[in-house]
Amino acid sequence: MISHFSKDVLVLDARTEVDRIVDTLRKQVLGTLRRRGVVVGLSGGIDSSVVATLCTRAFGKDKVLGLFMPERDSSGDSLRLGRRVAAQLGIENILEDIGPAVEAVGAYRRQLEAIRTVVPDYGDGWKCKLVIEPVLESNGLNITRLTVQDPEGKVDTVRLSPAAYLQIVAATNYKQRLRKMTEYYHADRLRYAVAGTPNRLEYDQGFFVKQGDGTADVMPIVHLYKTQVYQLAEHLGVDEEIRQRPPTTDTFSMAQSQEEFYFALPYHLMDLCLYGLNHGIASDEVAAVAGLTAPQLQKVFKDIDAKRRAAHYLHARPLLSVEIGED
Repeated sequence: MISHFSKDVLVLDARTEVDRIVDTLRKQVLGTLRRRGVVVGLSGGIDSSVVATLCTRAFGKDKVLGLFMPERDSSGDSLRLGRRVAAQLGIENILEDIGPAVEAVGAYRRQLEAIRTVVPDYGDGWKCKLVIEPVLESNGLNITRLTVQDPEGKVDTVRLSPAAYLQIVAATNYKQRLRKMTEYYHADRLRYAVAGTPNRLEYDQGFFVKQGDGTADVMPIVHLYKTQVYQLAEHLGVDEEIRQRPPTTDTFSMAQSQEEFYFALPYHLMDLCLYGLNHGIASDEVAAVAGLTAPQLQKVFKDIDAKRRAAHYLHARPLLSVEIGED
């Protein structure tokens, strides 16, 4: 058990960690996978910016392809900042508008059908997002609600039926899966590997889409807490606007933070709680450092455990009826 728990437990030797990741990437991509370079989806966020920078250090700017894959609900800031990253790194980049594909598979229509079961007037000019009640204010039940904004700007939040919620999520997941298909198209034509961008907090808690952003050939930062990703970003010289930008989902038409959509707390507190739980730190130490009461910390731990149980399916590989080995 670790004693003297403090926020410093998440402080990295950034230079050493960057060198280690770069060396590992070269061994994995060039050696194990026998690929020539990597494809990275650029969202203008901290994680993809750090991954693209690490890959550029590992393989050089001529062996990294950055993809921008917006659709009609994407924030303009995502494309603007993603382009800034690509320009700073000097990597080749391609804009792939996935909106027509999202439309063609019926994702927008299916989402609209589900929303109208609870908001019949929802239509052109309206915006929406999914939100959860902050875990510290909840009664222990993680109930997702739908927030809508009409064309006049009036905002309302309504409770969803289980069927409506699942259909909205299922329809929205098309976007992540279409992006991943696009990444693999370019990876196949170039004989590149696909670099994933999940960090430890997201991967542990299941904040990714199966066969979407949860799929990749290499995941350079999946072992790093979100706080540590920000440390690497500063060391690597990632654009300050990106480093100061709050983490967003950039999935729904209304602006939405990761905290209100999925996580129990802001990422810097979630990291501390997750680290404390992972390392068997005494609850009173974790609570004191995170600025939480004992009952609040227990709510957070309970939420972490619940999300881990739900994420078991997301992490699972295909189940075989018979294990296949060498004959």
